[in-house]
Amino acid sequence: MSAAELAPNRYARAEREGLCDLFLELGPDAPTLCDGWRTRDLAAHLVVREGRNIVVSAGISVPALASVTAKAQAKKAKQRWGTLVAEVRSGPPKGSMMRSPKLDGTINTIEFLIHHEDVRRAQPDWTPRDLGVERQEDFWERLAQFGKRLVGKSPVGVVAQHTDGREVTLKEGPTPVTVKGDPVEILVFLYRRQNANVELLGDPANVSAVTAAIKR
Repeated sequence: MSAAELAPNRYARAEREGLCDLFLELGPDAPTLCDGWRTRDLAAHLVVREGRNIVVSAGISVPALASVTAKAQAKKAKQRWGTLVAEVRSGPPKGSMMRSPKLDGTINTIEFLIHHEDVRRAQPDWTPRDLGVERQEDFWERLAQFGKRLVGKSPVGVVAQHTDGREVTLKEGPTPVTVKGDPVEILVFLYRRQNANVELLGDPANVSAVTAAIKR
């Protein structure tokens, strides 16, 4: 059984707690890597995303409902900061499909990792975290499971290469581009975030094509 299956929620909870602690440290108006969002906007997004009303949360990924979601998020962002952060920390309310341990262990682990880094890496004095071998291994397994959908628009093959030499093919294709780094750094790159500490290996034109495809 994989590390991800053995402890499906531990790292999701750790990233959630770490992000909430950072929210309180920085306050509601700190920058993030989410375009146009301050910390209060990101916190509101996370609460709306996990809410009971699936129509409201669906607008995150369904364009036709985006205005509904945006209105709910703007309203939530006006809450008292401590209350808003407490809602993020407490997790999905009763009746939310996000209370499912399976969803928490899969979707939320990566969601909160990326958003934690969105806040950390937007600060001028940020430094990489030492997450340890066990947690990096958990993220490596998740990268292998979910990374393929993140490179679906790439016109060339893409291979993720762990710093220990292991590889996983994310997209088949000739003359692939290799994305080399720690698992967390590869995930940060695939989610189109700045400051990802990865090495892109391959034909320069193919590297440019992969980078452009991921940004779309």
